[in-house]
Parts: sequence; C-alpha cells; structure tokens
Amino acid sequence: MNQRIPYVSDSHPVWAPAPLPREPQAFRWIGTAEPDCSTLVVEDDPGARKYIRITLQKAGFKVMEASSGEEALELFDRRPPRVALLDIGLPGMDGFEVCQKMRKRRDDLAILILTGRGDDSDKVSGLDLGADDYLVKPFGPDVLVARIKAVLRRCTRQNHTSDVLTLGDLRLEFHTLKVFKGDRVVNLTPHEFTLLAAFLKHPAKVLTREQLRAEVWGENHSGSSKALDVLVCKLREKLEDDPAHPKYFRTEWGVGFVCG
Repeated sequence: MNQRIPYVSDSHPVWAPAPLPREPQAFRWIGTAEPDCSTLVVEDDPGARKYIRITLQKAGFKVMEASSGEEALELFDRRPPRVALLDIGLPGMDGFEVCQKMRKRRDDLAILILTGRGDDSDKVSGLDLGADDYLVKPFGPDVLVARIKAVLRRCTRQNHTSDVLTLGDLRLEFHTLKVFKGDRVVNLTPHEFTLLAAFLKHPAKVLTREQLRAEVWGENHSGSSKALDVLVCKLREKLEDDPAHPKYFRTEWGVGFVCG
C-alpha cells in the first residue's frame, strides 16, 4: 500500500499518494550533484524540512538544515553552502531578509525561495532581493531537484565570465560591441545592447522589470515604465525569427521577462 508524503505547504502538509523516500543507509553521490554541492534548507516546518532533506540526499546533495533565519545565517557563516532553499514564512527574520543578507555576503550562492502563496508580489520581492529562482508549494521531488540543478548550472555559467556571451544562434561580443544572429551582424542601440547583455548573463532566469531597468538605466531611473517594454519589443523585432511568438525574450506575466 502506498504511503502518503507531504507536498510542502506553508500551513500544513498537502497529502498525496506516493512512496516515502527512505533514509539513505550510506551516503553516495548520484545524478549530477558534485561532492562539494552542499545545500542549506531553511524551513521551520519539521515535516517539510525532513521531506526536502531526504529528497535531496537521494539526489546526491549534502544537506544542512535550519529552522529559523538566525540559525541559517549562523550556519551559513560556519559552513558556506552552494545552494540555499529559503522558505518565506519563517518565524522572526523572514525568508526575504535572509535572502538579502546571504546575497550581500556571497555573489556566487544559488538561492531558491519557497513560497506557498504563489503571489506575484512574493516572486518579485524574492528576485529583487537576490534570489535566482522561486518554487511555489506544493511541489514534487522531481521538480525540486530539477529546479535546483538548473539554478546551479546558471550560477556556474555566470561565474565563468567571458568576453563573449552566446545563446542559440545569438552572440554578443563585448570587445567589438557587436551582436550576431548566426553570421549576420545586428545593429543595436547602446540601450538595446545593454539589455541583451543582461539577458544573456542570466539565461533561463526570470528577471524582474526593476532588475532590468536598473541594468539599462541605473538604479535611480525615473522614466516611463513603458520604456522597458518598448526596448524588449525592439530586441524581438531585431533578433527573433517570429517576434509575435518569441523564443528568446519571453514575458513572465506579473513578474518580468526570461531569456532562453
């Protein structure tokens, strides 16, 4: 008979028929996780925390646990992880504040926030404070592991800085200030070039409108909010095969845009 496992929610588990992952008898590395791939799980619900821990251990991750933001930051300083999973609804210091403090201490940390409400405001706030991605509860084990690995791949690519950024048949060269689509040179304005660079530096990552406006015009930009939409449309017209059905510059409704 199938056991029931909790698919995590903020207030209480949402039960679904599925086999409970067994505690590993001996730690071993499987999948794509590396031996130094430690993950810090910050979750105040003991059942949810255990479920995430067992799921990640079976996927080959080393797991550290914290039940509060204060405990998480103390552990973070003593044993720096490569990945942090942050629940938003923590007692005391909430997940947003923990995210902001962790990001200030480490640029190369992969941060994934967990939210049970699914509100666009939660997603936007987390991304603005430095999170790399978000995951809405409830979620299954395969989705959790896949999203963590995706965030790790993006962070690894970002840490290997290059004078050339590529995605599909797009190529941006900083040394020549040129952009290519295949073998064809595409003429971009300085703002279009800067926006494209911001997208290519963060492939597959959802970027909020505030993040993109800061990249292009600076933190104190006070111009029309429509300026970014116009700039994205220009990139689509110049670089998409079918601007009406974009492949590279897609809208993430209520949040911002994602490239790739």
